[in-house]
Amino acid sequence: MALWSLPKFTRPRVLSSKGIMGMNRRNIDYISRYNPRRLYPLVDDKLQTKRIALASGVTVPDLIGTIRQQHQVRHLAEMVSEWPGFCIKPAQGSGGKGITVIVRHDREYYTKPSGVQETIDDLERHVSNILAGLYSLGGKQDVALIEALINFDDSFEGYSFEGVPDTRVIVFKGFPVMAMMRLSTDASDGKANLHQGAVGVGIDIGTGRAIRAVQFDQPVEHHPDTGRRLSELQVPDWETLLRLSASCYEMSGLGYLGTDMVMDKLRGPMLLELNARPGLAIQTANGTGLLPRLRQIEALNSSRMSVEQRVAYAREHFSIPVTAATPTAASAG
Repeated sequence: MALWSLPKFTRPRVLSSKGIMGMNRRNIDYISRYNPRRLYPLVDDKLQTKRIALASGVTVPDLIGTIRQQHQVRHLAEMVSEWPGFCIKPAQGSGGKGITVIVRHDREYYTKPSGVQETIDDLERHVSNILAGLYSLGGKQDVALIEALINFDDSFEGYSFEGVPDTRVIVFKGFPVMAMMRLSTDASDGKANLHQGAVGVGIDIGTGRAIRAVQFDQPVEHHPDTGRRLSELQVPDWETLLRLSASCYEMSGLGYLGTDMVMDKLRGPMLLELNARPGLAIQTANGTGLLPRLRQIEALNSSRMSVEQRVAYAREHFSIPVTAATPTAASAG
């Protein structure tokens, strides 16, 4: 039980003493300081992120097409007719809102991972809502992206329920400082959203192995739907994933960001999206605070370090012993 048990701290002073970073400090000391606002469109718009990723040689899911105008919605069925499965997402959505995944179809009924079937009218209505800005940041008019499905790596079988598990890595000044996997559950409706009930698994930066796991901020040992023991989770091709995440620093120009990666069994690590305002729940999943690691990087003269050197430094200095037991909350100011 030592791997997963963790005392719960709630008072801001206690959290701060344990290195837990709160939202105010994140916003003022790191996001505002290291992320120029002029660069936000590169990560807030998934289509722009895809373009800069491809230009930098970073693997991303295949783009089937885009729908920008209402009159194009009626072409959706034709656009996806030759694709056995696909994903519809808003270009400027956040938190997984507005994403619809179709795993198979017969051109009449379109089946979601849960088994629920949609008609083309249902999907067209959803795309229209995306264009109207129902899911976008600030309610602005948006673009619908139609992407190919990800064939997630077989090594994750049983670790996620009706959804693709993804890996969030916090990258600071090009150093991967903390990582977690988000595993979808029945409670999260097959989406890797921790607030909706997905499981967050802290991942050791040094090895790619699970440190501990939480659901709704409470430690768990097994996946609630599949029963798979979470302490056995190991992310394959971990070195490559870290290098890709670290390279997003040069790619985006953002000093403090979250990279969301998936493992495709055919194409390896693949970038889903970037986040200029990554959440703080990753500290709960890891059972440790971000602040000591961020301060350690700030004290370095790292301007001439390569991606490989930054990854090697992070793996050496930020690996956590599996017996570590540290605080679980991330709400300090």
